[in-house]
Amino acid sequence: MPVRSVLVCIWMLLALAGAATASARETVSPELLADVFPGAARLGPIEGNPPAATAYDAARAIGFLFFSHDVIGSIGFSGKPVDIAIGLRLDGTIAGARLIEHHEPILILGIGDPVLHRFVAAHRGIDIRAPVTVSRAAARDGVPDAVSGATVSSLLMREAILRASRAIARSRGIVVPAGAQSVVDRDRFERREWPALRAEGAVAQMRLIGSDVLQRLEQGAGGPVSVTAPRDSLFIDLYAALATPAMIGRNLLGDRIYADLVSPLGDADHAVLLAANGLYSFKGTGFARSGTFDRVQIVQADRTLRLQASGHRRIESLAPGMPSFREIGLFVLPAASGFDAAAPWRVELLVEGQRDDGRPQYANFAFEYRLPPGLLRRAAAVPDAIDPSALWQQVWRDRAVRIAILTAALVLLTVLLFMQDRLAHHSRLFRRLRFGFLVFTLVWLGWYAAAQVSVVNILTFTQALLTGFRWDFFLLDPLVFLLWTFVAVALLFWGRGVFCGWLCPFGALQELLHRLGRALKIRTFRPSFVLHERLAAVKYAVFLLVFALSLNLTDLALATVEVEPFKTAVARRFDRPWPFVFYALALLAVGLVVERAFCRYLCPLGAALAIPARLRLFEWLKRKKQCGAECQVCASRCPVQAIHPDGHINPNECIHCFNCQMLYYDATTCPPLKARRERREARSAALAQRQGALQGP
Repeated sequence: MPVRSVLVCIWMLLALAGAATASARETVSPELLADVFPGAARLGPIEGNPPAATAYDAARAIGFLFFSHDVIGSIGFSGKPVDIAIGLRLDGTIAGARLIEHHEPILILGIGDPVLHRFVAAHRGIDIRAPVTVSRAAARDGVPDAVSGATVSSLLMREAILRASRAIARSRGIVVPAGAQSVVDRDRFERREWPALRAEGAVAQMRLIGSDVLQRLEQGAGGPVSVTAPRDSLFIDLYAALATPAMIGRNLLGDRIYADLVSPLGDADHAVLLAANGLYSFKGTGFARSGTFDRVQIVQADRTLRLQASGHRRIESLAPGMPSFREIGLFVLPAASGFDAAAPWRVELLVEGQRDDGRPQYANFAFEYRLPPGLLRRAAAVPDAIDPSALWQQVWRDRAVRIAILTAALVLLTVLLFMQDRLAHHSRLFRRLRFGFLVFTLVWLGWYAAAQVSVVNILTFTQALLTGFRWDFFLLDPLVFLLWTFVAVALLFWGRGVFCGWLCPFGALQELLHRLGRALKIRTFRPSFVLHERLAAVKYAVFLLVFALSLNLTDLALATVEVEPFKTAVARRFDRPWPFVFYALALLAVGLVVERAFCRYLCPLGAALAIPARLRLFEWLKRKKQCGAECQVCASRCPVQAIHPDGHINPNECIHCFNCQMLYYDATTCPPLKARRERREARSAALAQRQGALQGP
């Protein structure tokens, strides 16, 4: 195919692929809410960092609904987004999960959407606080097993569910991070008076007089500043307390108000009590217009929590026996805010003064609050986020036996390849070794281990390079990874024929069936070399089409990838709908007549491997000057017609069966060797005859 024609085809196919549009993510419909979070009546807004919507029953918060891609940017084996809607209850169990978006079908040998959707939904009820094995054999722990034939994609989806859920759990205080020791004890209660609460640190205080405020303001302004408070007056005496624990809130507010406070709160929601005396109001009036209190805020680590008017409850007075205050406010901090009540936090107060030129001058005052140790209790920490490197290492440990068997087979094949000259002298032994290896490739590598590589692996690698390459994704399928590593090296040493001729289960099936057909005297057909060359170009066109569509049009790519019968004949062992089985059987039937017909004329994987195989470093296959000029024996016996009439071997078509090499050393078949042998035998016969004549009777 001319280079210009190939470039035009690629340009047209890429343009077609670029016309596709990405599917929009499903919205949180009532049907989705009922599926992902059974028992939830409504959702709050998606908010917080990471973002999640609070799920409510009739009155209380019962958990959170979120999307994995919003929380952790989850992606699949294809390198494209995987989005899963997840419901997480306040007790740390998954309420439900639904697969919303993925681009994995072209990467799955024989697996469709329903199987993946069932796999994701089966995570309902898993406790994210318990260690969960993310591996192929996790079903024993109540975790759904990875999907056979889609191991990598399903493991990545499970990892996305667990990692996103644990990120939400940490940020919302459902469970404490690994390494944290305590959570708030909400239920413990004993009667405490004001002095005892102050002495224990349950109530914190900041007291400012007018001179303190003026000094700070003037330092910032570098000159005089005025405020509406005399220097010796009480500017503000501000107190703060976490009101959620009964030990604090019930003592400060009284039984009735405390019960009214906590009844609508979720298990991860908290309330902060602020009370003050003095001339300055910590509430101000701006919240009535903006909905946010602009004079006071809570800061925890690097997170600033702005107090909202919607979460404010005005309190007229504290419980009997408690001090009276001019101003009291109760502020609810929802779980979505990320507030951790067990960790220290501080109250920041903004004070405004006025310079002589009329410009405002601001100063910030802060004091820290730390919950008394007696109100903290130990709690089980959520496991650490799943480390992708640990994930693939676990998968490799689970498949150690299979890895060892495949490694041994690859070592044996390497030895055969390097010893090909010596083995070619022993054609009977070599043919037996090749037959045994083909049976191993079909039965163990293909039907048992399901390690049939496909052109979709090349598409996956390409997508990963375009969207963010991660080695750990490819390491999740150890057998395929080992095969591709070996094939990559073999391409440089020998070309694509090592894979096509030795490691492709479907290729092995075709060759074994063709041998059976010859044993049964089924008549074969050998196309003319001109026709063969024209048909061989078809597989390159098929590969270009599949490659271009895979860049965006996933569904069309899935349809074109079905040109490979690997799913049907190998991965699923013909357990598929009848059209796919009929197609695979038809190709095998053609292969009985035309040896390896699919490999030679349709296989997009073979075409893809032929392109980099042009870079091979060595020429291992030996030829004589008579090949093609005086002799066509090797060309006539090449099973895939990889030898041109002029005698040279086309590496893009060769499958390294070494038939030609055995003929190369066969003195009974190779014409140059045969003629040399006959001359040698004739000379020996003539010499023997002369010696006999000399000896006489």
